[in-house]
Order: sequence, then C-alpha cells, then structure tokens
Amino acid sequence: MAEKSSIFDMIGPVMIGPSSSHTAGVVRIARAAIRILGSSPTHATITFYNSFARTYEGHGSDRAIVAGLLGMPTDDVRIREAFDHAKEAGLQYTFQGVGNASTMHPNTIRLQLRDERTGHAVEVIGQSRGGGVIRIVEVDGFPADFSASLHTLIIDADDVPGSIAFIASVIAHDECNIATMFVSRKGKNDAARQFIEVDSGLRPITLDYLRQLRWVHRVTYIPTID
Repeated sequence: MAEKSSIFDMIGPVMIGPSSSHTAGVVRIARAAIRILGSSPTHATITFYNSFARTYEGHGSDRAIVAGLLGMPTDDVRIREAFDHAKEAGLQYTFQGVGNASTMHPNTIRLQLRDERTGHAVEVIGQSRGGGVIRIVEVDGFPADFSASLHTLIIDADDVPGSIAFIASVIAHDECNIATMFVSRKGKNDAARQFIEVDSGLRPITLDYLRQLRWVHRVTYIPTID
C-alpha cells in the first residue's frame, strides 16, 4: 500500500512545513508536553480535533507532532523524516481524529504520553493559535492557560490558605516578575495546581526551596521551549 503523500513531500528540503499553525505550533505543543512529562516518552497517543483532524496528514502535522515529541526544534530539517527518527528512538505512537468537538478550538491536540523507563505519564491539551503561537489549556485534567513562550513553573500543592501569596513572594525574592498565574484546584482544601509564567529564569536554589515545602508535592520547571 502506497504511503500517503503530504505537503512535506512536495516542497524543497529547505522548508520545514506548509504553515505555522500546522507545523511550528504543533512542534511547540509537543515540546511543551515533553517538558511537563520530564523526559522523552516511549508511548504517545495523539488526538487531533476539528480542522486538525481533517488536515493533519496532508499538512504534515503528524510528522510535526512526532518531531516535537523527539525534542526537535521548529526549524529542524529532520522533521520531514520524523517517523524514521521515531522508529530509531523507540517511540511508539498512534494517531486519532475527532472531527466535530464543538467545545474545542479548531486546532486542538491532546497528547497522552508515557515513559515506561520512569513510570511517568501525562495528558496535555494544547491549541495552535497561528503564527506558531500556542496555548496549553489542560494538564492532567487541570485547566491551564500558558503559552510556554516564557519560563513556566507548574506547582502541585495542597490548597492551603496563603499558598499562592507565599509562592509569589518566593519568586519575587528571586527578582523574577510574574507575567501570568493560573490556579486550578479540585475543590476547597483539596489538590491544587499553579501555572506561573515568569519573565526570567529561576535559580536552582529557588526551585529546591519550593520542592522542600511540606505542602508542595511536585515542582515542574519549563524554560522557554525555543
């Protein structure tokens, strides 16, 4: 059976993809997701929604998302051969399409990633907004709202009084300005997740201090993805 052709097969080797929404944005969503996972995944279930579900093969979004899961940057010429590189790396992946998800942005991707070497898993939903701009809108069922274009801090903690103000003060002492903060919680006094974007990088000693707080369970730090 002949392999389906894509726009990647009809362009010269100097071009990476046909559009920023279908390539650059898709790569960035995957690069953000593997930073959240904390490693390269061994297994991935990739679901494209709405317009992406109808165009991901022809526009090369399938290769772009696999390339991003392998850590490739948006201008990497190897994106065209991402499937071959995934086979070499031992990445197993499946694609799914949902063409009529009325509550979702037209260019939405859900990534369910697992690293069998560490036992870690994550589910990330991202949107490609055009011009290479992305938004991560959900992580492991927690609503989110960050672009990954700034340094991003994800903190899993108990929903204790004053926790948000305390973490903000710690970051301020590191001479970092908070650009955005989005807080999700399962319920009052239940598990909470803070998504914080800052203008500059955080020092390792600051991250270590946050990790040793009694009511903090996990700290994930994502430097800018590009």
